[in-house]
Amino acid sequence: MIVGIDPGQKGGVASISPSGAVTGQPMPLAGKEIDGHALATLLRVQSPALVIIEKVHSMPAQGVASTFKFGMGFGLVIGICDALGLPYRLVTPQAWKKAVLSGTAKDKSAAINFVRRAYPGLDLSPGRLRAPHDGIADAVCLAEYGRQLMTKERA
Repeated sequence: MIVGIDPGQKGGVASISPSGAVTGQPMPLAGKEIDGHALATLLRVQSPALVIIEKVHSMPAQGVASTFKFGMGFGLVIGICDALGLPYRLVTPQAWKKAVLSGTAKDKSAAINFVRRAYPGLDLSPGRLRAPHDGIADAVCLAEYGRQLMTKERA
């Protein structure tokens, strides 16, 4: 099992099993914060061989408070993986997009379109969402990057 995590409140968590089955959900939240307990429970149950976490950074126009909050969420995700003893890799958006979205515009819609083609059974608009959740799509792409990485390492 490979897990991909797009950290942040609007991020997502996805997994790809060795058989190719995929799951995805929005980042679990408690109010407006990442729900660390729910994320830890999810990861403990899945017991992944590898977690791929998007290596994010602050945006130039982002305020100090939102940058701090975003950094706390990112650190929480890493801390959960460390506490559970899960192997993880931090991967830049440029690296996973180059591998997974090759030949596309490498934007949010490209990730959504990739997931729709590669994993048509996955619901990208869970619950009451009208539009596809790009955090779930990015998380699936991160998991796919991990799947490709592990396939190369075994070869």
